Amino acid sequence: MLQPVQLFKLLSDETRSAIMMLLRESGELCVCDICAVTAESQPKISRHMAMLRESGMVIDRREGKWVHYRLSPHMPAWAAAIIDSAWNCERENVRKKLDNTSPTSC
Repeated sequence: MLQPVQLFKLLSDETRSAIMMLLRESGELCVCDICAVTAESQPKISRHMAMLRESGMVIDRREGKWVHYRLSPHMPAWAAAIIDSAWNCERENVRKKLDNTSPTSC
């Protein structure tokens, strides 16, 4: 079970925190879309996604060779509340990042 200190360690990384905010805003994103918005490489994003998946914060689904991620509906309510609070502070920045990124052809 996820403990608060584990969540804060996960979110202390800028890339993982950005990913969580992007998923909160978009609902679901492909790895290639996350790479485009964060300007990070696919291996780096995949490593961060593995950590978030192992913690139970995100879930994935495969569509052909692509993997799509979304926030887990099974995360503890207190963790979801923290994500929502952070997103409320960052939502305009997150929306600008998404708007300024061209959709990829995954």
